[in-house]
Amino acid sequence: MTTPPAAAEPTPIVVLVSGSGTNLQALIDAAADPDYGVQIRAVGADRDGIEGLARAERAHIDTFVVKTADHPDRAQWDAALAARISAYDPTFVVCAGFMKIVGPATLAGPPMINTHPALLPSFPGAHGVRDALAHGVRITGATCHYVDDGVDTGAIIDQRAVRIEDDDTEESLHERIKVEERQMLVDVVGRLARTGLPEAPNRKVTTS
Repeated sequence: MTTPPAAAEPTPIVVLVSGSGTNLQALIDAAADPDYGVQIRAVGADRDGIEGLARAERAHIDTFVVKTADHPDRAQWDAALAARISAYDPTFVVCAGFMKIVGPATLAGPPMINTHPALLPSFPGAHGVRDALAHGVRITGATCHYVDDGVDTGAIIDQRAVRIEDDDTEESLHERIKVEERQMLVDVVGRLARTGLPEAPNRKVTTS
């Protein structure tokens, strides 16, 4: 009788959040299937009392909070964040609505991926949806990319297109983008977990 091969161990990740955690919830739901190949070892945040942390706690996932206000400067906050992430030894880190720019200490750790509500390199920054509408483009969407020390400048992993309708507002467009963004993130995280990350991207980490 042939012994079936042992199932591969799930890939450990850490997820960072700042708000309601809808992208996190999509990952939690996906990770409940062993075939997805992901173990969310911890969820970290830059503030407490948020729904994203509550979602993790309901799923019995470890949580941690590293507030900028608890540290003398951003460099020490960044070092503290890097240390908390490292304690869970993740293969990579997912920024799922994490609204802080990380620094060299965190970037020197495991690769990080992020999503953005536009088709990068167009419309980077905090107002990607608003900027796409103002510019009059007919197609926008969502991008999954590696995090580097720029603002939405890391190597692109995947993109999903969303058509802009004539009657779209920033809110209605953003809601449709979020649907694509969540599915893209689930697909990308699962794919990276099961097949491995490609050769380390150039994350443009500056040390001076």
